[in-house]
Amino acid sequence: MPKSKRLMELMMTVNRKRRFKVQELADEFGVSTRTILRDLQELSELGVPLYSEVGPHGGYQVVRERVLPPIAFTEEEAVAMFFAVHALRHYASLPFETESASALHKFYLHMPGDVRDRIDGMKNRVDFITPRRRGDAPYLPILLDAAVHQQVLAIEYDAKDDGLGRRRIQPVSLYANNGFWYCTAYCFLRQGFRVFRCDRIRHAALDDSGTEPLDLEDVNLSRREAAAPRDPVRLRAELSPAGVQRCETELWLAPMMQVRPDGSGRIDWDVERGELSFYAEFFIGLGDEAVLGEPAELKDAIRRRLSELLAKYR
Repeated sequence: MPKSKRLMELMMTVNRKRRFKVQELADEFGVSTRTILRDLQELSELGVPLYSEVGPHGGYQVVRERVLPPIAFTEEEAVAMFFAVHALRHYASLPFETESASALHKFYLHMPGDVRDRIDGMKNRVDFITPRRRGDAPYLPILLDAAVHQQVLAIEYDAKDDGLGRRRIQPVSLYANNGFWYCTAYCFLRQGFRVFRCDRIRHAALDDSGTEPLDLEDVNLSRREAAAPRDPVRLRAELSPAGVQRCETELWLAPMMQVRPDGSGRIDWDVERGELSFYAEFFIGLGDEAVLGEPAELKDAIRRRLSELLAKYR
Protein backbone atom coordinates (compact mmCIF):
# COMPACT_ATOMS: atom_id res chain seq x y z
CA MET A 1 0.00 0.00 0.00
CA PRO A 2 1.43 3.45 -0.91
CA LYS A 3 2.45 5.50 2.12
CA SER A 4 0.02 8.36 1.34
CA LYS A 5 -2.92 5.96 1.18
CA ARG A 6 -1.76 4.19 4.37
CA LEU A 7 -1.57 7.51 6.25
CA MET A 8 -5.08 8.43 5.09
CA GLU A 9 -6.52 5.10 6.21
CA LEU A 10 -4.53 5.25 9.43
CA MET A 11 -6.00 8.67 10.23
CA MET A 12 -9.53 7.33 9.75
CA THR A 13 -8.72 4.20 11.77
CA VAL A 14 -7.36 6.01 14.84
CA ASN A 15 -10.30 8.45 14.78
CA ARG A 16 -12.67 5.49 14.77
CA LYS A 17 -10.86 3.46 17.44
CA ARG A 18 -9.95 6.39 19.71
CA ARG A 19 -7.82 3.98 21.80
CA PHE A 20 -5.34 1.48 20.32
CA LYS A 21 -1.92 -0.19 20.58
CA VAL A 22 0.91 -0.01 18.06
CA GLN A 23 1.04 -3.77 17.55
CA GLU A 24 -2.69 -3.80 16.86
CA LEU A 25 -2.28 -1.27 14.04
CA ALA A 26 0.84 -3.01 12.71
CA ASP A 27 -1.08 -6.26 12.38
CA GLU A 28 -4.05 -4.52 10.75
CA PHE A 29 -1.94 -2.72 8.13
CA GLY A 30 0.61 -5.49 7.63
CA VAL A 31 3.67 -3.39 8.46
CA SER A 32 6.23 -3.31 11.25
CA THR A 33 5.67 -1.55 14.56
CA ARG A 34 8.56 0.79 13.65
CA THR A 35 6.69 1.85 10.50
CA ILE A 36 3.49 2.46 12.47
CA LEU A 37 5.39 4.56 15.01
CA ARG A 38 6.80 6.71 12.19
CA ASP A 39 3.33 7.05 10.68
CA LEU A 40 1.83 8.08 14.02
CA GLN A 41 4.56 10.68 14.40
CA GLU A 42 3.65 12.12 10.98
CA LEU A 43 -0.04 12.18 11.87
CA SER A 44 0.79 14.01 15.08
CA GLU A 45 2.78 16.61 13.13
CA LEU A 46 -0.22 17.03 10.80
CA GLY A 47 -2.42 17.89 13.78
CA VAL A 48 -4.01 14.60 14.83
CA PRO A 49 -4.20 14.95 18.66
CA LEU A 50 -2.52 11.77 19.96
CA TYR A 51 -0.98 10.98 23.30
CA SER A 52 0.60 7.80 24.67
CA GLU A 53 0.14 5.97 27.94
CA VAL A 54 2.82 3.74 29.45
CA GLY A 55 2.37 0.53 31.42
CA PRO A 56 0.94 -2.94 30.76
CA HIS A 57 -2.42 -1.47 29.73
CA GLY A 58 -0.96 1.51 27.92
CA GLY A 59 -1.12 2.46 24.29
CA TYR A 60 -2.17 5.45 22.23
CA GLN A 61 -5.31 7.49 22.55
CA VAL A 62 -6.95 10.25 20.53
CA VAL A 63 -7.99 13.20 22.67
CA ARG A 64 -11.59 14.33 22.78
CA GLU A 65 -11.37 16.80 19.88
CA ARG A 66 -10.69 14.44 17.01
CA VAL A 67 -9.39 15.62 13.65
CA LEU A 68 -11.54 14.54 10.73
CA PRO A 69 -9.92 12.99 7.68
CA PRO A 70 -9.46 15.23 4.62
CA ILE A 71 -12.58 15.80 2.54
CA ALA A 72 -12.33 16.53 -1.17
CA PHE A 73 -14.43 19.59 -2.13
CA THR A 74 -15.05 20.88 -5.61
CA GLU A 75 -14.24 24.55 -6.15
CA GLU A 76 -17.94 25.49 -6.05
CA GLU A 77 -18.47 23.50 -2.84
CA ALA A 78 -15.44 25.14 -1.22
CA VAL A 79 -16.71 28.65 -2.07
CA ALA A 80 -20.20 27.77 -0.76
CA MET A 81 -18.77 26.40 2.51
CA PHE A 82 -16.60 29.47 2.99
CA PHE A 83 -19.47 31.92 2.65
CA ALA A 84 -21.78 29.78 4.80
CA VAL A 85 -19.35 30.19 7.71
CA HIS A 86 -18.34 33.74 6.71
CA ALA A 87 -21.97 34.89 7.09
CA LEU A 88 -21.93 33.99 10.80
CA ARG A 89 -19.60 36.93 11.53
CA HIS A 90 -22.65 39.21 11.82
CA TYR A 91 -23.67 37.54 15.09
CA ALA A 92 -22.16 38.98 18.26
CA SER A 93 -22.40 35.51 19.86
CA LEU A 94 -22.32 31.96 18.52
CA PRO A 95 -22.54 28.59 20.30
CA PHE A 96 -19.28 27.67 18.52
CA GLU A 97 -17.68 31.09 17.99
CA THR A 98 -14.00 30.20 18.39
CA GLU A 99 -14.32 27.00 16.41
CA SER A 100 -16.07 28.67 13.45
CA ALA A 101 -13.37 31.36 13.23
CA SER A 102 -10.63 28.72 13.37
CA ALA A 103 -12.34 26.54 10.75
CA LEU A 104 -12.78 29.50 8.40
CA HIS A 105 -9.10 30.44 8.76
CA LYS A 106 -7.96 26.87 8.03
CA PHE A 107 -10.36 26.54 5.12
CA TYR A 108 -9.17 29.75 3.51
CA LEU A 109 -5.48 29.13 4.21
CA HIS A 110 -5.39 25.74 2.46
CA MET A 111 -7.28 26.77 -0.66
CA PRO A 112 -5.41 27.15 -3.96
CA GLY A 113 -4.37 30.73 -4.71
CA ASP A 114 -6.82 31.17 -7.58
CA VAL A 115 -9.75 30.04 -5.39
CA ARG A 116 -8.68 32.50 -2.65
CA ASP A 117 -8.56 35.24 -5.28
CA ARG A 118 -12.06 34.34 -6.36
CA ILE A 119 -13.34 34.47 -2.77
CA ASP A 120 -11.62 37.81 -2.17
CA GLY A 121 -13.36 39.18 -5.25
CA MET A 122 -16.74 37.97 -3.99
CA LYS A 123 -16.51 39.18 -0.37
CA ASN A 124 -17.84 42.64 -1.20
CA ARG A 125 -20.34 41.32 -3.75
CA VAL A 126 -22.42 38.83 -1.76
CA ASP A 127 -23.48 38.60 1.87
CA PHE A 128 -26.22 37.23 4.16
CA ILE A 129 -27.15 40.30 6.17
CA THR A 130 -28.24 39.90 9.78
CA PRO A 131 -28.94 42.88 12.05
CA ARG A 132 -26.07 43.56 14.43
CA ARG A 133 -27.34 43.43 18.01
CA ARG A 134 -25.60 44.90 21.03
CA GLY A 135 -26.70 42.20 23.42
CA ASP A 136 -24.13 39.48 24.09
CA ALA A 137 -25.23 35.87 24.69
CA PRO A 138 -22.27 34.18 26.40
CA TYR A 139 -24.18 31.07 27.52
CA LEU A 140 -25.05 29.69 24.07
CA PRO A 141 -22.57 26.76 24.35
CA ILE A 142 -23.98 25.52 27.68
CA LEU A 143 -27.58 25.95 26.43
CA LEU A 144 -26.83 23.93 23.31
CA ASP A 145 -25.01 21.23 25.27
CA ALA A 146 -27.92 20.94 27.70
CA ALA A 147 -30.40 20.67 24.82
CA VAL A 148 -28.40 17.86 23.20
CA HIS A 149 -27.88 15.91 26.45
CA GLN A 150 -31.31 16.70 28.01
CA GLN A 151 -29.93 18.42 31.10
CA VAL A 152 -31.58 20.84 33.52
CA LEU A 153 -30.00 24.27 33.95
CA ALA A 154 -30.34 26.87 36.68
CA ILE A 155 -30.45 30.31 35.07
CA GLU A 156 -30.88 33.95 36.01
CA TYR A 157 -33.20 35.56 33.50
CA ASP A 158 -33.93 39.23 33.01
CA ALA A 159 -37.58 39.17 31.95
CA LYS A 160 -38.88 42.34 30.36
CA ASP A 161 -41.81 42.77 32.77
CA ASP A 162 -40.74 40.80 35.87
CA GLY A 163 -37.08 41.82 36.10
CA LEU A 164 -34.23 39.51 37.10
CA GLY A 165 -35.35 36.13 38.44
CA ARG A 166 -34.17 32.56 38.79
CA ARG A 167 -35.53 29.67 36.76
CA ARG A 168 -34.84 26.01 36.24
CA ILE A 169 -35.15 25.12 32.59
CA GLN A 170 -34.48 22.18 30.29
CA PRO A 171 -33.39 23.57 26.90
CA VAL A 172 -34.87 21.99 23.79
CA SER A 173 -33.39 24.00 20.91
CA LEU A 174 -31.62 27.21 19.91
CA TYR A 175 -32.42 29.36 16.92
CA ALA A 176 -31.39 32.75 15.60
CA ASN A 177 -33.94 35.22 14.27
CA ASN A 178 -33.50 38.84 13.24
CA GLY A 179 -30.11 39.05 14.93
CA PHE A 180 -31.21 37.59 18.28
CA TRP A 181 -30.68 34.10 19.68
CA TYR A 182 -33.64 32.31 21.28
CA CYS A 183 -33.81 29.19 23.43
CA THR A 184 -36.95 27.06 23.51
CA ALA A 185 -37.03 25.27 26.86
CA TYR A 186 -39.30 23.62 29.39
CA CYS A 187 -39.62 25.99 32.35
CA PHE A 188 -40.13 24.17 35.66
CA LEU A 189 -41.42 27.38 37.27
CA ARG A 190 -44.16 27.92 34.67
CA GLN A 191 -44.59 24.17 34.11
CA GLY A 192 -44.65 24.56 30.36
CA PHE A 193 -42.56 25.38 27.31
CA ARG A 194 -41.29 28.93 26.99
CA VAL A 195 -39.00 30.85 24.65
CA PHE A 196 -36.11 32.76 26.27
CA ARG A 197 -34.06 35.54 24.69
CA CYS A 198 -30.52 34.29 25.15
CA ASP A 199 -29.02 37.76 25.61
CA ARG A 200 -31.29 38.18 28.67
CA ILE A 201 -29.84 35.10 30.37
CA ARG A 202 -27.42 36.60 32.90
CA HIS A 203 -26.10 33.30 34.22
CA ALA A 204 -26.50 29.60 33.40
CA ALA A 205 -25.07 26.48 35.03
CA LEU A 206 -26.03 22.83 35.50
CA ASP A 207 -28.76 22.53 38.11
CA ASP A 208 -27.69 20.88 41.36
CA SER A 209 -31.11 20.80 43.06
CA GLY A 210 -31.84 17.23 41.99
CA THR A 211 -34.57 18.14 39.52
CA GLU A 212 -35.12 15.16 37.21
CA PRO A 213 -34.88 16.01 33.51
CA LEU A 214 -37.90 15.26 31.33
CA ASP A 215 -37.84 12.97 28.32
CA LEU A 216 -37.91 15.59 25.56
CA GLU A 217 -36.14 13.55 22.89
CA ASP A 218 -39.02 14.03 20.43
CA VAL A 219 -39.28 17.80 21.01
CA ASN A 220 -36.96 19.75 18.72
CA LEU A 221 -36.85 22.48 16.07
CA SER A 222 -38.95 20.47 13.64
CA ARG A 223 -41.50 19.50 16.30
CA ARG A 224 -42.13 22.20 18.87
CA GLU A 225 -44.57 22.11 21.72
CA ALA A 226 -46.85 25.14 21.96
CA ALA A 227 -46.91 26.84 25.34
CA ALA A 228 -50.43 26.75 26.77
CA PRO A 229 -51.35 30.14 28.31
CA ARG A 230 -52.07 30.12 32.04
CA ASP A 231 -54.61 32.94 31.66
CA PRO A 232 -55.74 32.68 28.02
CA VAL A 233 -57.54 35.29 25.99
CA ARG A 234 -58.59 34.87 22.36
CA LEU A 235 -56.77 37.03 19.82
CA ARG A 236 -58.41 37.49 16.41
CA ALA A 237 -57.08 39.73 13.66
CA GLU A 238 -57.21 40.09 9.87
CA LEU A 239 -53.96 40.62 7.97
CA SER A 240 -53.33 42.15 4.56
CA PRO A 241 -50.78 40.41 2.27
CA ALA A 242 -48.18 42.93 3.42
CA GLY A 243 -49.17 42.24 7.03
CA VAL A 244 -48.68 38.50 6.48
CA GLN A 245 -45.22 39.11 5.06
CA ARG A 246 -44.23 41.19 8.08
CA CYS A 247 -45.63 38.59 10.49
CA GLU A 248 -43.77 35.79 8.71
CA THR A 249 -40.48 37.28 9.95
CA GLU A 250 -41.55 36.44 13.52
CA LEU A 251 -41.10 32.70 14.15
CA TRP A 252 -43.30 32.74 17.24
CA LEU A 253 -46.24 33.86 15.07
CA ALA A 254 -46.05 30.89 12.68
CA PRO A 255 -48.51 28.59 14.52
CA MET A 256 -51.00 31.45 14.98
CA MET A 257 -51.37 32.46 11.34
CA GLN A 258 -53.64 31.11 8.65
CA VAL A 259 -52.64 32.32 5.18
CA ARG A 260 -55.15 32.44 2.32
CA PRO A 261 -54.38 31.75 -1.37
CA ASP A 262 -54.50 35.51 -2.15
CA GLY A 263 -51.70 36.17 0.39
CA SER A 264 -53.90 37.70 3.10
CA GLY A 265 -54.35 35.94 6.40
CA ARG A 266 -55.79 35.86 9.86
CA ILE A 267 -54.70 35.22 13.43
CA ASP A 268 -57.03 33.21 15.65
CA TRP A 269 -55.23 31.99 18.77
CA ASP A 270 -55.26 31.92 22.56
CA VAL A 271 -52.53 34.14 24.02
CA GLU A 272 -51.40 35.03 27.52
CA ARG A 273 -53.46 37.87 29.00
CA GLY A 274 -50.42 39.16 30.85
CA GLU A 275 -48.62 39.70 27.53
CA LEU A 276 -51.20 42.04 25.97
CA SER A 277 -48.85 45.01 26.32
CA PHE A 278 -46.39 43.18 24.07
CA TYR A 279 -49.09 42.48 21.49
CA ALA A 280 -50.22 46.11 21.65
CA GLU A 281 -46.74 47.27 20.60
CA PHE A 282 -46.62 44.64 17.90
CA PHE A 283 -49.98 45.57 16.32
CA ILE A 284 -49.16 49.27 16.45
CA GLY A 285 -46.08 48.44 14.39
CA LEU A 286 -48.25 46.71 11.78
CA GLY A 287 -50.26 49.89 11.22
CA ASP A 288 -53.16 49.49 8.79
CA GLU A 289 -51.83 46.13 7.57
CA ALA A 290 -53.78 44.49 10.43
CA VAL A 291 -57.35 44.90 11.69
CA LEU A 292 -57.83 43.68 15.24
CA GLY A 293 -61.11 41.94 16.05
CA GLU A 294 -60.63 40.96 19.68
CA PRO A 295 -59.95 40.99 22.59
CA ALA A 296 -61.36 44.30 23.77
CA GLU A 297 -58.57 44.56 26.37
CA LEU A 298 -55.97 44.60 23.60
CA LYS A 299 -57.82 47.35 21.74
CA ASP A 300 -57.85 49.39 24.96
CA ALA A 301 -54.14 48.79 25.45
CA ILE A 302 -53.44 49.99 21.89
CA ARG A 303 -55.50 53.16 22.44
CA ARG A 304 -53.66 53.92 25.68
CA ARG A 305 -50.28 53.37 24.07
CA LEU A 306 -51.15 55.56 21.08
CA SER A 307 -52.34 58.29 23.43
CA GLU A 308 -49.02 58.15 25.27
CA LEU A 309 -47.14 58.42 21.97
CA LEU A 310 -49.29 61.35 20.77
CA ALA A 311 -48.66 63.20 24.04
CA LYS A 312 -44.96 63.27 23.26
CA TYR A 313 -45.54 65.28 20.09
CA ARG A 314 -47.85 67.98 21.42
